[in-house]
Amino acid sequence: MRKNQLAQAVETTPKAIGQYEAGVQRPDELTVKRLAIALAVPVEFFQSGRTPVPLDGAHFRSLRSTTQIERDQALAYGRIATDVVAVLESLVDFPHIDLPEYPVSPDEIAGPGPVEAARLTRKALLAEQGPVPHVVRLLEAHGVIVLVLPQAAERVDAFSVGIHPRPMVFFNPAKGDYWRNRFDGAHELGHLVMHADAEPGEKIVEDQAHRFAAEFLMPEDDIAKELPAIADWERLGALKEEWGVSMAALLYRARTLTIMKETDYRNAMSAMSSRGWRRHEPGPAKALEQPTMLTRAIEIVGPAGIDRDQVAERARVTRADLDLLLPRR
Repeated sequence: MRKNQLAQAVETTPKAIGQYEAGVQRPDELTVKRLAIALAVPVEFFQSGRTPVPLDGAHFRSLRSTTQIERDQALAYGRIATDVVAVLESLVDFPHIDLPEYPVSPDEIAGPGPVEAARLTRKALLAEQGPVPHVVRLLEAHGVIVLVLPQAAERVDAFSVGIHPRPMVFFNPAKGDYWRNRFDGAHELGHLVMHADAEPGEKIVEDQAHRFAAEFLMPEDDIAKELPAIADWERLGALKEEWGVSMAALLYRARTLTIMKETDYRNAMSAMSSRGWRRHEPGPAKALEQPTMLTRAIEIVGPAGIDRDQVAERARVTRADLDLLLPRR
């Protein structure tokens, strides 16, 4: 809702709504009730005592591809999620947060920082070399909250927030692409590891996260000898299944490692475009990697007499919003 729409619904002014949001002015009891009705939330949603969540540093893929309203809506789901997480964490032991930190300067255009950060992170998080079995499960196992945005926020790409006490990664529900979803997860992990203080949305910062994801999912020492120098589609299809990355990502990796010449890379991408593979690559569809940590936490507290309605009540959010963020398995 825009401020003028909400103001009309609660019989006040857009300026007053802005002052409520900024904490400059407190609405009276009647206005709070009207706000609750207009926004379909419990009155308790507006009570003091909620922990402020600084989400201004969220790393969105491109600030130009989405409007501020769309980003605000996505971040609002993030704030609701933090309230739910706080309730569940008071009842269930979550995994310890043990992500490595490897700050990379946002001014580093072509330096080794992102690759070194990815190698450090693989060494810290993975027991073995080779393909990453399950990106989402790996994030959750190391204390990251992973959520899929509701369909209402489908225009917003995957993004991450390095908040405390827990970092969060949000996925776009509209993509439906297993291979791209895994790369998105590795990309956001790169932000969490490298960019605690970087300005979100900068092209260099996003490129660093891409380079991190490429090395994390396709480490040079393991994959260089397997990549073809020309577009061998059968070979690329087999590597796609083995490494859990798209053929487009494999081609780009072959190019950046100078295994494939620029001309051969461009010809390969042109062939993919002419065959319609840039949108839908060949091969069987695979279900997206789904987060389970929070849903499992709700299942654990259920036998203790705390159902979804009570979790929502304790978090002071609506049951509908809880179910949007944490659908039943």
